[in-house]
Amino acid sequence: MTKIKTAIIGAAGYTGGELLRLLVHHPACELIYVHSNSQKGKKVSEVHPDLIGDCDLIFTDQVQTEGIDAVFMGLPHGQTKGFLEQNVFSPDTVIIDLSTDFRDESNGFTYGLPEVNAEKIKTAKKIANPGCFATGIQLALLPAIAKSWVKDTIQISGITGSTGAGKKLGETSHFSYRSSNTSVYKLFTHQHLKEISQTFKQVNSSFSSEILFVPYRGNFPRGIWITAYFPFEGTEEEAIAAYKEFYRDAAFTHVSDIDIDMKQAVNTNKCIVHVQKEAGQLVIYSAIDNLLKGASGQAVQNYNLAFGLEERMGLNLKSIGF
Repeated sequence: MTKIKTAIIGAAGYTGGELLRLLVHHPACELIYVHSNSQKGKKVSEVHPDLIGDCDLIFTDQVQTEGIDAVFMGLPHGQTKGFLEQNVFSPDTVIIDLSTDFRDESNGFTYGLPEVNAEKIKTAKKIANPGCFATGIQLALLPAIAKSWVKDTIQISGITGSTGAGKKLGETSHFSYRSSNTSVYKLFTHQHLKEISQTFKQVNSSFSSEILFVPYRGNFPRGIWITAYFPFEGTEEEAIAAYKEFYRDAAFTHVSDIDIDMKQAVNTNKCIVHVQKEAGQLVIYSAIDNLLKGASGQAVQNYNLAFGLEERMGLNLKSIGF
């Protein structure tokens, strides 16, 4: 197998570390260099100790644009656009950006949610990886949106682990705040709502319902749990059948007939969905790992699609269910 010459820009954070964990053992990947301005000269395993014995690379602050087949962009939100203007890669280089910078498809990037855009991703050179909450919410609701079942306001709550706030210490992310605690942030105004609405309109051009989303900070490191519901006149059996049909060919999204929990998805690239009807409402739960299906795992899934590889390559991970 001809290896894909790959680089990671901004690999010192949590998503960069997860990309490294996946790519160092990916059978089609050859990591050419790993970039970080803040950690230049350090061994990868010094910054990401979980990779000791797996990766001997040294972080560099130099950017090589020639001879690179794929580059993952792990820079902070708002920095990718300027970086790509200053460092021009070949038009043949596949660029996968994990920031918010290009999720609006008018920017020339393909939105990298494989469950709806797999065919576009297969021919794309510029891919915008979805946000973590956006992934969990979209996968919870897309079959219902496609069926035009949502006619009123959608009520959504979601709780995310502390790694979703990034590696840099902040007032609401350190242990003494998060432990034995829960809090709400960005009530009804979360930045992922824009990309969610964009995808819903893609699968159903008449979609116009208001999305009321309550995001919670969780007292655990990783994972996302979504609960969404709306009035529904059909039967539970009808809803389950529609969800299973919608995700019939999805490599990582699975509809469970029994109750689910978040740990089933943590440490995997899966989205696990459960559907039930109660009190005239269709209630959907979804669970993902915010760093994998919500970020780096989905980025590698897009990498596999863009290079014509088996979609699950390098992503056959077991959950930490106990």
